[in-house]
Amino acid sequence: MAIAYRLAAVMLAMGTAAAISPAIPAEAQTTAAGYPALVRLFQEWRAFARPEWRGGVPDYTAAGMAAKVAALPAWQARLAAIDPKGWPVAQQTDYQLVKAEMNGMDFDQRVLRPWARDPSFYVTIWPSRTDVPSREAPVASPETLLYAYKYPLSAADQKKLLGEIGAIPGFLAQGRVNLKDANARDLWFYSVASLDGQLKALQQLQAGTLRVSTLEGSWNANLNGASPALKKAVADAIAATQSFIDWVKAEAPGKTGPSGVGKDNYNWYQKNVHLVPYTWDDEVALLRRELDRAHASLRLEEHNNRNLPPLDPAPDAATFDKMARQRLDKFVDFLVRQEVIPDKPYLKDALVPQISRFAPEGKRPFFTQVILREPMLLYSHDVHWIDLARMRDEPHPSLIRREASLSNIWDVRAEGFATAFEELLMHAGLYDDNPRARELVWIMLANRAARGLASLYVQSNEWTLKQAGHFHAEWTPRGWSNPNDELTAFEQLLYLRQPGYGTSYIIGKLELDHVIAADSHALDRQGRPFALRDFLDKWNGAGMIPPALIENEIVPQP
Repeated sequence: MAIAYRLAAVMLAMGTAAAISPAIPAEAQTTAAGYPALVRLFQEWRAFARPEWRGGVPDYTAAGMAAKVAALPAWQARLAAIDPKGWPVAQQTDYQLVKAEMNGMDFDQRVLRPWARDPSFYVTIWPSRTDVPSREAPVASPETLLYAYKYPLSAADQKKLLGEIGAIPGFLAQGRVNLKDANARDLWFYSVASLDGQLKALQQLQAGTLRVSTLEGSWNANLNGASPALKKAVADAIAATQSFIDWVKAEAPGKTGPSGVGKDNYNWYQKNVHLVPYTWDDEVALLRRELDRAHASLRLEEHNNRNLPPLDPAPDAATFDKMARQRLDKFVDFLVRQEVIPDKPYLKDALVPQISRFAPEGKRPFFTQVILREPMLLYSHDVHWIDLARMRDEPHPSLIRREASLSNIWDVRAEGFATAFEELLMHAGLYDDNPRARELVWIMLANRAARGLASLYVQSNEWTLKQAGHFHAEWTPRGWSNPNDELTAFEQLLYLRQPGYGTSYIIGKLELDHVIAADSHALDRQGRPFALRDFLDKWNGAGMIPPALIENEIVPQP
């Protein structure tokens, strides 16, 4: 696909400044003052995007959301009144990101409506930092990030946490009203596991046994020295969460409606919010091709390695721990020595907390099966944590890109690059001394293609989550995926709740392939060599934005 065509597709999706409604409010005219006006608008927009607080809880009521719907056109008009023509490419990219966020709110209000359809939306307790720029799937604001606190809690932190946890009973009571007309069957049946996660986290916080984790490491969270008011708030939140779970369980059998957004809505969302240049049908074809390629490549690797001993999992915890740490040293050395990523203070520090623990046979979900055989497979995907460390230590010069985009607009870049990095490093020679590990790369790719393909049929309402889980497991090689385990259920629910997330791993990988091809082709025309580290420096320097926008920014133009 030519660069010009892809750029045109993105610009068509976003619209242009010339397409301004004639009925622009008078106040919108004052914003047409260049890039600084866009930054001011972005800051005000982010404040508006958060829910109002009423009665001590965030307001996701029908009236509260109707107010957002009524105000959105004025925000879009203010943006349209800012003309980005003639701006540097990077500033035009920021303009498109702001417009995508506004389109995301439009979609949430018209179609997704998680506050009115999805009981999982009412989970607000998070013990661990996610490995991507912001929490996956629609999440209520504010999130209670237990990992962001230091324990024992200071007086100021106790006050803040009291406000957040103290809001849970009222918010869950609001949820019962907001969800009263919901009929999305799978969202209800599968939400119980998400809600159980909140219940267990609160119970463990109360007992002082909760393990929280973030980029810097993990530690225990507790209420040692906490005020009676905070301890009571935790107890009340536990009771309210349990009651909400009981209510969801009681209501779920009566839910009979579809949960996916449908093909047309999916296409609009990918085009206008995530800036993906493919339709639902395109993505089906692409993911089927990658699923076939992964299985065929695996069989060829197995044939090539047929006379080698099998790659068995580590037999015990001590052996695995030693192997995992040795492999981490080898992995980081490879990145630097092979000129993939420049040596940075955070390079190894970001990965050390991600070292996995040994799991006995019978308790090994898909990724554990891989890790116990070769930890570097997941260290490759854990480039997520390097991305987060870079965002923390080397903030993007653009304020608009410094924060994670709303609506998970970053998903194709974040998940796609992490997936692509696994195969990229294999081709760069990471497993030249361990050929059997190459088989694991193809197994990982097959798993992601299978689960992403299944998610498409869930969004089109042709499959249930149960059917998706069975396809996901059936097409994961070696029987390493179980359709009934917690991991499979968690992944498929996430991909249902956030359209496009299930496919982002493969679509993002293919988009990286395309940008590498476009960049190297442009360099060839200029008589300049392609260097992987130079390319990745440009790629990473663009920030967590859709690959179509990265291409426009970093690929040399004729």
